[in-house]
Amino acid sequence: MDGDQSPRPQQHHHTPEREGNNNHDIEGMDGAAEGDWWQNSSSNALLRYDDRGSICEPLMRKRTINTTSQIAIVGANICPIESLDYEVVENNLFKQDWRSRKKKQIFQYIVMKWTLVLLIGLLTGLVGFFNNLAVENIAGLKLLITSDLMLKQRYFTAFLAYGGSNLVLAAAAAAICAYIAPAAAGSGIPEVKAYLNGVDAYSILAPSTLFVKIFGSILGVSAGFVLGKEGPMVHTGACIANLLGQGGSRKYHLTCNWLRYFKNDRDRRDLITCGCAAGVAAAFRAPVGGVLFALEEAASWWRSALLWRAFFTTAVVAVVLRTLIEFCRSGKCGLFGQGGLIMFDLSSTVATYSSPDLLAIILLGIIGGIFGGLFNFLLDKILRVYSIINERGAPSKILLTIIVSVITSMCSYGLPWLASCTQCPEDAVEQCPTVGRSGNYKNFQCPPGYYNGMASLFFNTNDDAIRNLFSTGTATEYHMSSLFIFFVAIYCLGLVTYGIAVPSGLFIPVILAGATYGRIVGTLLGSISNLDPGLFALLGAASFLGGTMRMTVSVCVILLELTNDLQMLPLVMLVLLISKTIADNFNKGVYDQIVVMKGLPYMEAHAEPYMRHLVAGDVVSGPLITFSGVEKVGDIVTALRITGHNGFPVVDEPPLTEVPELVGLVIRSHLLVLLKGKMFMKEPVKMSGSFVMERFGAFDFAKAGSGKGLKIEDLYFTDEEMQMYVDLHAIANTSPYTVVETMSLAKAALLFRELGLRHLLVVPKTPYRPPIVGILTRHDFVAEHIHDLFPSLNPHNFHSASMGG
Repeated sequence: MDGDQSPRPQQHHHTPEREGNNNHDIEGMDGAAEGDWWQNSSSNALLRYDDRGSICEPLMRKRTINTTSQIAIVGANICPIESLDYEVVENNLFKQDWRSRKKKQIFQYIVMKWTLVLLIGLLTGLVGFFNNLAVENIAGLKLLITSDLMLKQRYFTAFLAYGGSNLVLAAAAAAICAYIAPAAAGSGIPEVKAYLNGVDAYSILAPSTLFVKIFGSILGVSAGFVLGKEGPMVHTGACIANLLGQGGSRKYHLTCNWLRYFKNDRDRRDLITCGCAAGVAAAFRAPVGGVLFALEEAASWWRSALLWRAFFTTAVVAVVLRTLIEFCRSGKCGLFGQGGLIMFDLSSTVATYSSPDLLAIILLGIIGGIFGGLFNFLLDKILRVYSIINERGAPSKILLTIIVSVITSMCSYGLPWLASCTQCPEDAVEQCPTVGRSGNYKNFQCPPGYYNGMASLFFNTNDDAIRNLFSTGTATEYHMSSLFIFFVAIYCLGLVTYGIAVPSGLFIPVILAGATYGRIVGTLLGSISNLDPGLFALLGAASFLGGTMRMTVSVCVILLELTNDLQMLPLVMLVLLISKTIADNFNKGVYDQIVVMKGLPYMEAHAEPYMRHLVAGDVVSGPLITFSGVEKVGDIVTALRITGHNGFPVVDEPPLTEVPELVGLVIRSHLLVLLKGKMFMKEPVKMSGSFVMERFGAFDFAKAGSGKGLKIEDLYFTDEEMQMYVDLHAIANTSPYTVVETMSLAKAALLFRELGLRHLLVVPKTPYRPPIVGILTRHDFVAEHIHDLFPSLNPHNFHSASMGG
């Protein structure tokens, strides 16, 4: 197999080549020449770089070339990304810090960690309640005004009020998203999932993103879009956790010795995982479901200590929400009533299931798998079209949002006119027709004593529509034609709504559509089944969630916590397993698809089959940039300026050692701190580690918050300083993870992912060679990169030929 490369370490002063440099990381685009074209292999986005290295002309087109995977689509913007440093850097400073740490400091660290997860739960619960309170009042006021106008038979004025309110709310949501934080668009779950996998994309957890996520979600849901606030709540919880885990702020004088312990990616990862769990718990009032969601879908690394913290966080969220809901029952929260914080409280009286019931459940699972696979396929195509529209700038994003808003308003207001009026049931528990916002019996255009069944679904908040579909004892409440029309409309509107410049979740559209076809199946099989159509709606929602999200355990528990109906557990489990199995034959889960489409280099939990045909030494390429243990300042500065590399091997050579010896790995941020301290020497002499440790502490090398790290452009050196030397031994990670060059790439990929690495050093198998062959980074495991190195080894062919891994 030609193309096998096992390069020798080059001299440290060599200028790195742009293409194929083996120790580049997922970051900066330095060194692109004028007219060069580089492709984002994962998202098929073609990009052109001008003479200043800036990105221009992003196009969603497919090309056969592939050179790098250093960019991703974040909120329709093309952004450089980099990996996160989850590995412990065991250098002399780190060892000295742990040796000197007293019991008091360890106690401070533990107390502070539990305090932060308590604050994450408290703040996420408050934000979740605030979101629901705002949506219920804004949307409720809009629907009340429209209903009052319709009661006066001022139908056209009512539509103008309804559609105009939706238009203003939608335009406001799109404007703040497009101009303040484009990364807040969409649900945010794919970005958070990629972050917890080790990928740091620009501004996805920034304070501006948090602000837009909260208020944009309120405005978007209030605007009547077919979207939910549940997905964005996961992103919101992660943003809150990231903000608390910044380790304080020097800019705003919010510094404390206790907070400094969290200035690293490892602890931030744990906090953000807890934030994800808290977001789900706040959205659905499902604390256990939140923990399982973080475990099953979001987190790439898990351990028992993290389970305890996530469970504690969601418990805090549940207590906060219950306390605030009790407060609102006194009528002090405006229009906040049964809507919001959806709790459907189904109480099934059926304890046994007949054979026809089980056959109906199997049918629902098959339908959910087919509809879910089709939904993901169509959504992928629509998002690629939207990306071309959105890349034209903020005005195009706002215009697209307004168009979708007008279409949604016309469907919500116009389609109920197709339904006939139904006489109110004599034994109705609720007021019929309902005067106001919530309830099953919407008057719409019907005379007194009659209600419009389709309006009960369309002319409501999404939470109330789900509650109506899940309601039991209402087998004859909805005409079959109304359910069919509603299903088609929600399915299509859910597809076209996700992808606009508004924070939007997929949970609610999927639950709505699934509950609708579940109720259709339940109504059709009413003569042979003992289950209520409302319970069929629950099972339909589960089947569609399994078909789109491909989650089983977490969705099952979330639905059971939502409905308070444990007797349905076996049926929910069965329908989820069937729908996921069917849908997996078509495509990936919706969040996995979006991760790929955005170009985020996500490391899967399994190695691809074609990786077994390669070894680690096959994919590393040169030239490799190394530093000596005592290195000239000018050479370090030059390497940092002309490359975007994050890690550099440190190799001691004679006369410092008898033979070349791998000292370890030094990372860019630590080099910058050391250079800024200007502890230089005139002669290349190895100094004792205490010389550096007297000047620096371990926390001087701690990672700064988002976008606040030291850059080489911030430093200035005289000509004399450039000719001096600096000792790197004290800051080099002396125990980096290494693999021999003959290890299979599949095994190296599993090691890389399971340990959460950023760099994996490849060492030679045979003696009398330089001590390092190359470095494996996330980029080296990307399928397109491997295919570019070995065109004869087509990853897609191996993937289709084998289901292994």
